[in-house]
Amino acid sequence: MKASIELTMSPLQADYEEHIITFIKKLRDSEFTVLENPLSTQIYGDYYPLMKFLTNVIGESMEQTGVVLFYIKLVKTDRSDYEPFF
Repeated sequence: MKASIELTMSPLQADYEEHIITFIKKLRDSEFTVLENPLSTQIYGDYYPLMKFLTNVIGESMEQTGVVLFYIKLVKTDRSDYEPFF
């Protein structure tokens, strides 16, 4: 089963940029397809391995960051090849 997940990490502290950069680099180093834009990052792959990976990487980020919000959207399909049709 394929999944598409949109993530936004919002550390609530002065040095927020370094935490976001570290998180995105971990996503990039994964086996999954990662697409970035200025507002969020999307990651695509098989649901169970992807969720296991995200559980670990989000947990590490939460341990290393004082207070942090994660916004997550999850879709049951691989939308990595989406092209606007209008």
